[in-house]
Amino acid sequence: MTDLDSLTMDLPDSAAEPALRRLQTVARVMDEAVRVPGTDIRVGLDPVLGVLPGAGDAVAAGVSLYIVAEAANLGVPLTTIVRMLGNVAADVALGSIPVVGPLFDVVIKANAWNVAHIEEFVADATAGEEEAGSDADDEAIVIEIEEA
Repeated sequence: MTDLDSLTMDLPDSAAEPALRRLQTVARVMDEAVRVPGTDIRVGLDPVLGVLPGAGDAVAAGVSLYIVAEAANLGVPLTTIVRMLGNVAADVALGSIPVVGPLFDVVIKANAWNVAHIEEFVADATAGEEEAGSDADDEAIVIEIEEA
């Protein structure tokens, strides 16, 4: 039987940064690409795709699941992944309601919320690595010599 710890992989910080930039771009395009003139409301492709019955919501859900898959690849904890899947499920369920679904898509910005969860995880992980590195530098080296 395979040890589960051997299946996990820690990605270097250099891999997390480009992935995070990609996810931020995808979330922006899907949820907040354009500001509605005269308002502070921003919309993306998600409500536009929601106008197409069935297929549009399926494409939007696929993009949202891509963000969740990248989060799992980055090592985001399972509890956060489940929360992210809940955001996607709410977005798909409410967004697929005929006529009012696209209005829900304007309000429910599941992709932006999910990327915020990933950003929080990456920031916490980076802060933890910096603290661990600074602790190691601050410790004094003690050499004990035993007398015979």
